[in-house]
Amino acid sequence: MSMLTKIQLDKLTGIRKTLHANPEVSEQEFETQKRILDFLASECSASVENIGKTGVLATFESKQSGPTIMIRGDIDALPIAETNTFEHKSTSAGVSHKCGHDGHTTILLGLAKLLTEQKIARGKVLLLFQPAEENGMGAEAVLNDAIFPKDGIDYVFALHNLPGYSTHEVVVKEDEFTGNVKSIIIKLTGKTAHAAEPEQGVNPSMAISEIFRYAERITHNKPEEQDFFLMTPIFATLGDLAYGISAGYGEVHFTIRSWDTDLMTQRSNEILAFVEGICQKHKLQLETSWTQVFHANVNHSEAVDFIRQAAKTNEFLMIEREYPFRWGEDFGLFTQHFKGAMFGIGAGTSSPALHNPDYDFPDEITETGIRMFYQIIQQIL
Repeated sequence: MSMLTKIQLDKLTGIRKTLHANPEVSEQEFETQKRILDFLASECSASVENIGKTGVLATFESKQSGPTIMIRGDIDALPIAETNTFEHKSTSAGVSHKCGHDGHTTILLGLAKLLTEQKIARGKVLLLFQPAEENGMGAEAVLNDAIFPKDGIDYVFALHNLPGYSTHEVVVKEDEFTGNVKSIIIKLTGKTAHAAEPEQGVNPSMAISEIFRYAERITHNKPEEQDFFLMTPIFATLGDLAYGISAGYGEVHFTIRSWDTDLMTQRSNEILAFVEGICQKHKLQLETSWTQVFHANVNHSEAVDFIRQAAKTNEFLMIEREYPFRWGEDFGLFTQHFKGAMFGIGAGTSSPALHNPDYDFPDEITETGIRMFYQIIQQIL
């Protein structure tokens, strides 16, 4: 199978570094969207539409009817200050590509180039450049967009680069690939009083301490077990820096994680019931809300077989992962609706971890990603 030339790959590396130097956070990817559109207009034969406000959907359609495959790449960056000093370092203060979405975007651009040069014989391929993965809003925005073909998709695929694994190694897993993740905000309103007479007010401090102990109690941080459940304290505040005042307001935020979707629902309800009980006991007013909801990526066995076969055909080293990754991934919403799977590509054993301030996507795996996606498409179509 003839692939992209060295000149084309070098050009893609240049694009990746431009994306890295110009990162944009979730729902603000306007310049990134423009760069994607410019490349597709000048280099590719796809029909192209904006989707989910700041995303792009590129469609390659053959003359023959056949399956429709969607390949997704995420495009947003993170609110993390970069510590790297190389030439393509972030030019946006406090924002950088620390999850490698600049690389994922580039892989899809390379795939678009390849699909332009080596046209599909039947069916249809959709390349989704998805915004707002990091805050869990992007997949939903795409699914709710009127132009998104909700009924006509047979398979969906995505990849993620994985520091800690050997470069080019393909990481596969059936069933859950990433877990369910969501965050809860708990606001507790009591009544301020003089610090000398705390009994005249309602201080949320004891309720907060009981909630922390409860979080510790229900956590089962054993990722190798199916009933894995993690409740991590993220943020807390109580009262004000005024030493004569007994606090009358407090707030605690947690992120919760599980492999099992039913367990996630069960624990969510239990947490709400516990917090309500605590507030009644301490005579506090309660306000709760959920945010940044990520559904588990449930990999379909048939889709995973296509990934395994593609790795074998490309002669890439392959590893079967024992249990899911603990981080949330917005692609999970697509695997809840369509047959599909996410897989990993090793970013190197010495690569800084994802979301670390010194992380940078390794350009040598761009071609690995393109070859994997292209081979999966060839097998299905």
